[in-house]
Amino acid sequence: MSDVVVLGSLNMDLVVRTTRIPRPGETVHGHDFGTVPGGKGANQAAAAARLGAHVTMLGRVGQDAFGDAMVENMLIQGVETGYILRDRREPSGIALIQIQDDGDNSIVVAPGANGRVSTEDVDRAVDLIWGASFLVTQFEVPLPTVHHAIGVAASKGVPVILNPAPAYAVDADWLTGVYCLVVNETEAETLTGLPVTSLAEARTAGIELQAMGVPVVIVTLGAQGALLVADGKPLHVPARQVDVVDTTAAGDAFIGGLVASLDRGMDLRDAVHYATCAGSLATTVLGAQTSLPDKAAVDAFYREGQR
Repeated sequence: MSDVVVLGSLNMDLVVRTTRIPRPGETVHGHDFGTVPGGKGANQAAAAARLGAHVTMLGRVGQDAFGDAMVENMLIQGVETGYILRDRREPSGIALIQIQDDGDNSIVVAPGANGRVSTEDVDRAVDLIWGASFLVTQFEVPLPTVHHAIGVAASKGVPVILNPAPAYAVDADWLTGVYCLVVNETEAETLTGLPVTSLAEARTAGIELQAMGVPVVIVTLGAQGALLVADGKPLHVPARQVDVVDTTAAGDAFIGGLVASLDRGMDLRDAVHYATCAGSLATTVLGAQTSLPDKAAVDAFYREGQR
């Protein structure tokens, strides 16, 4: 059985760098085009596997060259692929990513086969989920499927880490069974209806989210690190400065770091610190999965911060 099951998306990212992201109707010159395996689910699975967790990916790709490449890449990352289905009706998901030279990005996603990940897919993997130490999931596959998977995991006490990205407003009842909710400022604002533009506002939103019935809430704050809310007590975990090249997949690296460190027994505060190290290092390299740091790099960066 896997220690960690990740239910989510697999996309092929089509990435181009540019001096600035074009305005509507404008054409700008780009450079450094490449195709890079991505998708929040696959990124988080790869991130956790690189950091030492035993991970199985649950999702769908098309019967096409991108699908072949993404399954092969998951194997290279050390992720089990037996529950990645090959969809006959839809192509593999893709993401069109524009990255400014200062690191900011703009992304358009065409979900393809990700949009057909079903409750039946989850039911076929029920024994896998029940045998896991964590289920990790996001909002890049159909929400009814995500909700069903949360219920399946919670029915056997398997902790669920939910990253509600892309952000959709859901009722508090929808979050029943979630152990840890990981949101950035935009996602926190969408779920609570409260502005989140400062650390103080993040504290207010985090407490509000915990009041919705989630035991642990983590608000990621980019260069400011993360805010951990457990037992109604907010704790700011700062990040250290790095030279940012590309912020793509930094949040996914954070979640991979979080679940991998929790899986090997770290307490919440140390796990969030470890996760901020993983997320920070991911911003120093171009691309999604190509930017995900390995265990040796994150362990060393984490130890430096403990001195």
